Amino acid sequence: MTEATIGTGMAPADITLDLGDLHPSGHGALQIRCRIEGDRVVYTDPAPGLLHRGAEKLLEARDYRQALMLANRHDWLGAAVSEIALATAVEELLGIEVPPRAVWLRTLLCEVNRASAALLHLAGAATMPPRGASATHAPGIAAREAWLRFLEAMSGGRVHPMVTRIGGLAHDAPEDGGALIAEAVALTRAQMPAVLEAIATAIPEGIAPLDRASAERWGVGGPVARASGLDEDLRRDAPALAYAELADVVRVVTASEGDALARYRVLAEQVVADLDVIEACWGRVPDGPIDVRLPKVVRAPEGAAYSWLESAMGPSGSYVVSAGGITPWRVRLRTASYANVQAMGAALPGTSLADLPAAVGSFVFVAGDLDH
Repeated sequence: MTEATIGTGMAPADITLDLGDLHPSGHGALQIRCRIEGDRVVYTDPAPGLLHRGAEKLLEARDYRQALMLANRHDWLGAAVSEIALATAVEELLGIEVPPRAVWLRTLLCEVNRASAALLHLAGAATMPPRGASATHAPGIAAREAWLRFLEAMSGGRVHPMVTRIGGLAHDAPEDGGALIAEAVALTRAQMPAVLEAIATAIPEGIAPLDRASAERWGVGGPVARASGLDEDLRRDAPALAYAELADVVRVVTASEGDALARYRVLAEQVVADLDVIEACWGRVPDGPIDVRLPKVVRAPEGAAYSWLESAMGPSGSYVVSAGGITPWRVRLRTASYANVQAMGAALPGTSLADLPAAVGSFVFVAGDLDH
């Protein structure tokens, strides 16, 4: 019996997992303590914290406007969702009613961000060593670039949009927004069959199954939960923004196998299902202003508010407590990555060392979102 610490980018004495050039966690900052018998893992204990930057305390040291500029840095693939979740919690504290156009454009930003984030996770799966395709020919990357072009046209940023403001948005939709969305939708529809085929080649069936009871126990979300048979999605079950008015087009994809392949397949099929949501959202955006005027100093009354939205990885929430000052008294983040990674302890035992990269990657996480 041997023990080893398995991680990405660890010291030479440890086992290093290669998750490929495109996987969002490929830079490292995750350790998993494993007990190994033969070539099988019999015990695992994920150890987050290597990238901890005190994000919640940093948010408590900024005023409410400044906090939004930091909110999108824990889940850097779903940055727009993160900043909008914090903004809506603060607006609840302040009693601000956001203009309808801004509400709909925020919803659109969330959906575009969900699609672009999911496509990078899927590209990581499609190029997963040792069976995956070359990173230079990763399917789905052209579609992701199309979504990022819309995000950049609207916000000026590809990774950190920073377009959300308390009370609305900093920028309106671009004049060619409809054309950019149509291009991205068409590319995504065209490329998803190749993405699914590449994932089926790179990820064998039966790796690291997570049963429904364990998924419930660990509180996982997004594709990790839905691949284990949990039919849940905040857009449908607790609709915020304009999602209640999009109920006719929101469709939730589930599976029952609960293994690595099912997690990635659910993520891919959800992207396809969400294309209808994006098209409907763009078509229903009303005219009008995109923000409300605020005083020079924003001071929230005493109280607490919680807001959460569905990111590509699962629920992303912000809990804000005000003591009546210009900065939050407490901020707590509910991140999808933390719950998803903790569930590895229930799913990885029984996995072979050769299949560990595919198993670890399938829990759909971002290191910054894990260590918030």
